[in-house]
Amino acid sequence: MDLALLRTFVTVHRAGSFTRAAALLGLSQPAVTGQIRTLERQLGRPLFLRQPRGVSPTTSGDELAHKVAPHLDALLKITEAGIDEESPARTLHLAGPPEFTALRALPALTPLVNDGLAVRAAHGTSHELLTGLAAGHHDLVITTSRPRGRLLTPTPLCDEEHVLVAAPRWAARLGGPADLRAKGAPLLDPLPLVEVHESLPLVARYWSAVFDAEPTASGAVIAPDLRSVLSCVAAGAGLGVLPRYLCAEALDRGEIVALLDPPVPPLRTYYLVVRAGALGHPHIARAHERLLRAADGW
Repeated sequence: MDLALLRTFVTVHRAGSFTRAAALLGLSQPAVTGQIRTLERQLGRPLFLRQPRGVSPTTSGDELAHKVAPHLDALLKITEAGIDEESPARTLHLAGPPEFTALRALPALTPLVNDGLAVRAAHGTSHELLTGLAAGHHDLVITTSRPRGRLLTPTPLCDEEHVLVAAPRWAARLGGPADLRAKGAPLLDPLPLVEVHESLPLVARYWSAVFDAEPTASGAVIAPDLRSVLSCVAAGAGLGVLPRYLCAEALDRGEIVALLDPPVPPLRTYYLVVRAGALGHPHIARAHERLLRAADGW
C-alpha cells in the first residue's frame, strides 16, 4: 500500500478536514480528496463521513488510524533525525502570549539557540495561535486554552498565580488586607482598573475566584500587553491583576503592593501544544522537552 496515501489519511483523520489537511501537506484539496477516495477503493470501505463542516472518521477509519499512525510517526522521526544530523541549524516557529514568551519561553530555549537552533516567535490570541498551529504556521504554541480534537496535542506546562496589585498610595487608601477580606469586592468598586481588554478577563477571573462577585467598574486604562499594565499600575493609574512571575521584582522593590493574599490564589494553566506527530521532528522534540524541563522551576 502507498505510504503517501496513508500519510494523507492520517493527516485528514487528525485534522478533521480535507481543507486543513491539504494546507498541512502542501497539497490541493482535490488532491487530498482523490487520495482518500483511492485508499477507500483499495480497502473496500469508507473511511470518513462527510459533514457540513469537515469530516468524521467511520469505525473503520478510526481502526486504521490506530494501527498505522504510530508507525508513520516513527518513520517520520527516523527520517527527520537523518536530516537533522546533516543540517547545522533548524528553525523553530514558536507562538504564545507575548509576555510569557519573552520572559520565560525564549530565555529557556537559549541553550538550544547556542547549539544552532533558529527561533522565530509570534503571538496572538489563543484562538489565533491554535488555528495557526493547525494550519502549519507554528511548530509549538503556548496557550491557556486546552485544544480539542485529534490534530493538536496539549501538555500542561505550568500554572500561573494571579495577584491583585496596586501602587502603595492606592493600597494605603484601602486600609490593609484585613479590611479587604472583611468588606470584599465592594471596597474596590470605586477604584480604577488597569487591564488588557475591555472585558476585564484577569480582573473578572480574580473577582469570581476570590470574592465570588463580578467587577462593577470599567477599565480606566486598557493596554494590550501585561507589561504595560504593570507599568501603569506602578505609576498609580489603578488596580491590576497580574501573573506573579511578571510582577515579582516590582513587588520586591516596593513599586507595587499585593492587596490580598488569599488562601487559594487564582491560577491559570499554560499548555504546550503541538500538532499530532510533530514530536517526530527532533528540533521540535528538543524544544518541547527543554520547555517542560524549564517549567519545573517556574
